[in-house]
Amino acid sequence: MTGMRRLVTILCVTLGAVAVQAQEGGRKAIAYVQAPEMSSGLCVETDTASAIDCALKQCIAGGGTVEDCQVNAVCHPGNWSVDIFMMADGGPHWHQFSCGWQTRELALKAADLACSNAKEDNLIECTAVQLIDEDGTVTEPPFN
Repeated sequence: MTGMRRLVTILCVTLGAVAVQAQEGGRKAIAYVQAPEMSSGLCVETDTASAIDCALKQCIAGGGTVEDCQVNAVCHPGNWSVDIFMMADGGPHWHQFSCGWQTRELALKAADLACSNAKEDNLIECTAVQLIDEDGTVTEPPFN
């Protein structure tokens, strides 16, 4: 009887794990690929591999090279994401991307935190430029 209970317990745990994966299966992944000073790509897809592949293709199509287009961030589920523009004293600029936030407000707070030491980091500009929801809807400032 102990063997049967063990089998039933394993079966229940396995079915529970499958149910959780099925719930997550409807969620979308987001990927941000960047070639600094050249190009970037941002895609929302059903899984991380597809999101990365799509964003990489966008980065290359925008003028980045295969070598320079690198994954900056990927999250599954994507939840809320924020794209933060940063420019250093002297001109170089890039984007910092933060994803996976549970709420829009938390994503914006992540941007505020990333920019909180801008002067100490010799940044002349640091600001959130895009807010993206899990469906890929992009909102630009102002974020009222």
